[in-house]
Amino acid sequence: MATLKERIQDDMKAAMRAKDSARLGAIRLLLAAIKQKEVDDRVALDDAGVIAVVDRLLKQRRDSIAAFEQAGRDDLAAKERAEAEVLQTYLPQRLDAAAIAAAVQALVQRVASELGRAPTAADMGKVMAAAKAELAGKADMAQVSAAVKAALAG
Repeated sequence: MATLKERIQDDMKAAMRAKDSARLGAIRLLLAAIKQKEVDDRVALDDAGVIAVVDRLLKQRRDSIAAFEQAGRDDLAAKERAEAEVLQTYLPQRLDAAAIAAAVQALVQRVASELGRAPTAADMGKVMAAAKAELAGKADMAQVSAAVKAALAG
C-alpha cells in the first residue's frame, strides 16, 4: 500500500496530465510544505506527519477564508476554499461530534485516574496533551478543545 506522500505525488502527476492548474497548485503547495517540514526537522515524514502538515495548511486556509470574507474579497476566499477542498481529500475520515465527545470523556476518566481526583479546568493542558496524542489527524482539534472545556466544566 502506498504512503500518503506517494499518493499526493501521484495525484500531482495526474493533475499535470489533466492540466488541472487549480488542483496542481494546491498539491504543489502541500508537497512544498511537507518538504519544508522534512528539511527543518531532518526527518522523512510518515503518514501521521503528513496529516499534521495537511491539518496546519487547512487551518491556515480557514483563517484566510474568514479574513478575506470579512474584507469583502470573495474572489480570494473562493481560491482558498478550492485549495482547502483539495487538501481535505488527504485527511482520514474525521470523527463526528458524538465520537469526539465519547473519546474526550474516556480521556478525562484516564487523566482522573492518573491524578487520583477529578480533573478541573486547570488540568486542561494535561487532557489536551492526551487528546492530541490520541486524536490528532482523526478529529478537528478545535472541536476537541471545545469538548474538553465542556467536559471539565461539567
